[in-house]
This record gives sequence, C-alpha cells and structure tokens, in this order.
Amino acid sequence: MSTLNYDGVNEITEFFTRKSLAGDATLSAQIFKLDRRQFLKLTGMVGSGLMLGFALPRARAHADHVDFNPNGYIKIDQEGITLYAPNPEIGQGVKTSLPMIVAEELDADWTEIRVVQSEINQVAYGQQFAGGSTAIPSNYTKLRQASATARAMLVQAAAEQWNVSSSTLSTESSQVLQVSTGRKISYQDLATTAASLPVPSSESIKLKDPKQFRLLGTRVTGVDNEALVRGEPLFGIDVTVPDMKYAIYQKCPAIGGSVKSANIEEIKQMPGVVDVFTLEGNGNIGELLPGVAIIANSTWEALQAKRALNVQWDETQAAKDSWSAARKEAARLAQENASQVANTGDFDAAMIASTATASGFYQYHFVTHAPLEPQNCTAHYKGDSLELWAPTQTPGSAIRTAANMTGLQPSQVTLHQMRCGGGFGRRLYNDFVSEAAAIAYRSENPIKLQWTREDDVRYDLFRAGGFHQMDGCVDENGKVTGWRNRFITFAPGGRPASSVSGGVFPGGMIDNLRVEQAALDWTHRCAAWRAPGSNVFAFVVQCFLDELAHAAQRDSLEVLLEVLGEPRAIGRGWRGQGMHTGRAANVVKLAAERAGWGKELPKNTGMGVAFYYSHAGHIAEVAEVSVGGEEDTVKNRSGENVVRRKLTVHKVTVASDVGPIINLSGAENQVEGSVIDALSTMMDLSITFENGRAEQTNFDKYRIMRASASPAVEAHFIDTGEYPPTGLGEPVFPPLAPAVGNAIFAACGHRVRTLPISEEGFYLA
Repeated sequence: MSTLNYDGVNEITEFFTRKSLAGDATLSAQIFKLDRRQFLKLTGMVGSGLMLGFALPRARAHADHVDFNPNGYIKIDQEGITLYAPNPEIGQGVKTSLPMIVAEELDADWTEIRVVQSEINQVAYGQQFAGGSTAIPSNYTKLRQASATARAMLVQAAAEQWNVSSSTLSTESSQVLQVSTGRKISYQDLATTAASLPVPSSESIKLKDPKQFRLLGTRVTGVDNEALVRGEPLFGIDVTVPDMKYAIYQKCPAIGGSVKSANIEEIKQMPGVVDVFTLEGNGNIGELLPGVAIIANSTWEALQAKRALNVQWDETQAAKDSWSAARKEAARLAQENASQVANTGDFDAAMIASTATASGFYQYHFVTHAPLEPQNCTAHYKGDSLELWAPTQTPGSAIRTAANMTGLQPSQVTLHQMRCGGGFGRRLYNDFVSEAAAIAYRSENPIKLQWTREDDVRYDLFRAGGFHQMDGCVDENGKVTGWRNRFITFAPGGRPASSVSGGVFPGGMIDNLRVEQAALDWTHRCAAWRAPGSNVFAFVVQCFLDELAHAAQRDSLEVLLEVLGEPRAIGRGWRGQGMHTGRAANVVKLAAERAGWGKELPKNTGMGVAFYYSHAGHIAEVAEVSVGGEEDTVKNRSGENVVRRKLTVHKVTVASDVGPIINLSGAENQVEGSVIDALSTMMDLSITFENGRAEQTNFDKYRIMRASASPAVEAHFIDTGEYPPTGLGEPVFPPLAPAVGNAIFAACGHRVRTLPISEEGFYLA
C-alpha cells in the first residue's frame, strides 16, 4: 500500500498513477485511430490546455437531421438532450452531480435531460475512477469548459439562422433567446447547424458567473433514484447475459495458502455443476490467489457445491498474523524511541519547562470495507476478446488486469461500468475482476463470479489497525507547547500500511513537535479505506488535544482555536489546496455556535468538538451525548474485563467548507451518511486475526449499527467564493469519532482511547 500523507490524498494519487495509467495509456491509444487534428482537440494541446471532451465522431446523420455531439459529455438529437456521466457511481452521487455541472454551464433544462453512464474510454475522458473524493475537483473546470463550448456553438448556430450577431443572444432552459425580439429556438432545432460549425478556441469561451447559477447549489434528486426504488438492474450483481453460468471461487482462509488436493471429481457430479478446476494464482496477492473454481447453472448450485468442497491447503507460506501478538509488541514499542519522521523545536525541553502534561496510549482495530454488495463480476471470454460487466471504482485498471489474466491486449477488453453497491475504497482494487477473467478464460459460456459475504470479509484489503503513544504539555498560560506522536503501524510485505508525517495535525501549529514511527510485520493486505489515514489519525490527535485542554483546565473549543492560530495556509495539500487555519477556525466556530456550545446540559450529558482537514475539506463537528451508569462487567475481544455503559448520541452538528456545493441534496446526504458510518465504525466494528485468519467474517460478529441508534445530524456549509469545490464523500468521516469521544469525557469523565469503543464497554442505546 502506498504511503499516506496528511489527508490520505497522496495514496489515492499514487494508486491511480501506478495502477490506472500504467499499461492503460497504450490501451487507450489502441481503442481509436485519431488524426492529428482530433488528437490535438482531445488532449487540449490547442488553446488553453483544457480538454473539450472527445470529438469522435462529432456528428451523426439521421436522414435530414444531424446529431450534435460536441464532446463526450453531451449529445443533442431528435430525442432530446443526453448527458454522459464519466465516473463510476458508488453511492456518492456523481452520476447526478457531474451532469449537473454540464447542464448548468450549458443552460439546459434539467427536467428534460436524460443522464447515461458513459462508456469506459480513457482517451475520451481521461482517468475514470471513483476514489479520494476527487470526482468534483478533477472534473469541475473541465466540464464547465466543455459545456460552455457547446453552448457557444449553439448560440452561433442560432445567430447564423437568424442572421444576427451572437452577442445579441442569450440562453435559458435549453433554448437560445433574442430578448429584444422575443424570438427563441430550442437546442434540438439547432443541433444540425451546430454540428457543422468549427469548435471555437478555448480562449474565446466565457464561463458563467457563479452568481448566475440556477441549478448548482439546489437540491436535486439522484438520477437513478426511481430505478433504485423499482429494483431495476443497475448493479453488477444484477447482470444477466444469454447462456450465462455462475461461478464461485474458493481460496485458502489464510492468505498465501495454496491447493494441495481437493475432491474435484466428486463435486463435478453434484446437481447443476458444469465444471470444477484449480487455478494456481499469478503470484500477485492483489490479483489472483490460488484456489478452486466452481461453475454451475445457478448461484445456489454453485454455493451448494462450495459447501461440499473439501480442500487440503498447503499453508507453508500462508499468513500467521495474530492481533493479540501484535498488540503486545506494540505496547512494548510504545515505550521505546522510534524512527523520527519530524522534529521541530525541542520537545524534551518543553516537557521539562511545562506546567502540566498529558500522556495516553491510543489504539484502533482493523476494519473491513463491508459494502452492501459483495464483490462480483460477469465475464465473457470469446477467444479474441473479453467482455466485462464490473462494479469497479477503477475501470481502467480492471481492463488492464483482466487483459493480463487472459493474454489479450487491453484494446481487446470491453468493460461495462456497473453501479457499485458501496465501495469505500474496496473496489479500487480489482482482484475480483482478475478472478472472473481467469475463470471465464476456462469457460465456454459467460460466467458471473459471485463472492459471498464471508469471502468479502476474509479476502478484503483491510484498513490497518494502529497504535499511538501520545505525550504533550502546556505552559503556565495553558498553551500547548509540546507534542509527541509515536506511531506503531503494520507493514504488509515490509511496507508501512500508513505513515504519519510532520504535516499530521497539529503539524505547523505547535513549536515543539516530534513525530516517530515504528512498524510491525504483517501479511494481510491493507489498503485505502474511507478517508485513508485521516479516519483514525483524527480520533487520536483530536482526542489527545482535548486531553491537553483538560490538563490545562481550559475549554477545549478555546484551546482548539488557539492552536489553529492566525489565518494562514499550511502545506500544499490536494491540488495545491493545503489546510487553511482561517477556514478551519470558521467551521469550528460555526459548528459550536449552531450546536449551542457552552449551554447548560443535563447530568451525564456532554458535548465534544473536533476538527479535521481531509481530502481538501475543512470539517468541524460537535457531538452531544449522554452516558448511562455502570452496569455489568463483561469481557471485551481482548479478554479484558470492562464495565458496560449505555451511550446515547443525541445530535451531531457538522460545519463544512468544501467550496461551492454542487448538489445540496447530495451534500446533505454525504454528511449524514458519513456521520452514521463513522459512528457505526467507532462503536463496535473490528476485525481481529489469529493464525492468519480473520475471526469475524459476517454481520453476526461484525455488527453494523442499527438505524434506530442514528443521531440527529445537522449540516451547515460555508462557501466564501474564493475556493473551487472539493469532494465531500470522505472528509466528514474523520471528526466524528473524536467529537463523540470528547463528549463522552465531558459527560462522565471517561477518556476513550480505543476504537471501537465497545472495547471499553460502551454500547449504543
């Protein structure tokens, strides 16, 4: 796994650079043959460098009518206006929000628009992926430029038909208007003329003033919502194709094990079984592991065969991972000096000169992605080509890996992008596509590979657990003057699953700061998980800042604002947008104000505040909770005795600064969903390993929070107008756990230092 930076964005960027582009540039170049003029239009080497979208073919004739296809995002024909959504939809709403950007700049009537998932074509669209909350910031300007160009061509078409200057015309609701005469003409009626016009230079295109926006910033329902309610086949798991068979793939429960023997001939005789065979794997644990494939006439028959399968595994090279052993080793390492990652000022001197100090050992468990839709892929190998139907976050990478599995060129692989039933980073990785391609290669029929829930957990790429020994101090004025973060992470294959740096909060804000890191040997795969790095670092650093505020006998909100200090930019961040302490302070103040910070609360009720900068988003959250009295004593997963206490999370107030909001309904949905997901994760979700095996493989032991425990969530947004939009799928997640943890301390005096907090006895009412 790639190293995580301050907010996890480096990992996402490196992943896509390494995976999606490597091999796919040649793939894409082979899809179409372009002449030089088309290539220059496409790549943006003409004009300002912004991609118009692909221009091949730009127009298509239907008798006396010609379609207007100015780029890969817009088509206007006799049926109306069709907008193409280029990025995978995984529940984050981009199939709605990206076309909204196009419709706004095009001045199209949203109520009459048809939205379609685009083809996978990296020549046409560049990188098509979902991850890192990058869809909006990566596409915002590009889509506006492409749409404004199309609008200019439609206006010019009307000007030529009316023999007037284009400067006298305007657009609104899919029409070109001449206000002085009252004339109007629809985009559809202009399509043929517009298709014959040359593409104007990018320098001549003027984008709309955001003050003129009519659609962006409003509440728009998801374009697939009606189909979802009707249960239409949108997801990968819904795919059916003629003559399709169903496949199951059994791998060793311990990663790295291989097949010694199996009762294959016996399984072949079972009802509905078409074929059974072993695959050796390709040596890459992120693609194809060794195992036994079963192909049957139905999923049920394949599953029945899997239950009867008896495999003898060679576990000589298999994982021996143990959470309990790792935890003991981490506790030892926490008391020793580790490799210094950052060291500013003089931490030791600050501790000696301090008035008060605080110290705490924080830990968090592994977790699985647990998307509602388990991994699946339909594949049809035809000898000289391969067709895939896959719910993947990285379709370009899926094409490359499937080609490798079948000995084809990427240009011989066609992938149909299916809606993903959840991802959270899991579907960045295409091991399930690799398996489907390898099995289809051996099948005369198209096959649908279906993982079970147990497969989905056991063979996940987990969010790594971790440990932090935190030490800090304050001076006689209660100001935080010293901070040390000694981080112990896991290192699958010798590479740290994640890394801290001097940029991790409060880097750049405290004079005497030391960051150290040590690593534990590990085998299981670890990878990006919603808000990588930030999702756990926020818990540790924001809770420990609250500890220092308590040591100073000061209000935690006051201390947080003091640490942020004067408005200034810190670091470069995603696309040059580093954290800005002014923006941070603004969301902290807004969340506190709207939550009623400082108001009198009932007994055993408390408020907690937390801030984090993640994926270019500045997010503050205030949680209000109440804690019940001590109940019975139980043993947690680590075998320790803990006292049970009932926790009620009444309300979470969220203030976000992610630039201008594209779809207010989608933004509110992202805030509410992130809070609920983060609360569920912090309460009771953990994966432990013994003898190289995950001990929790289904929802009976990996207990997702029930809807009845969800708190009220209040979302507020700040847009100063100075910054471009950023993503919102991830940055709201990290501050929730520390806000709730700090509120628990305020309510009952118990300092939470473990995730999930059920390890310390808390359960939701």
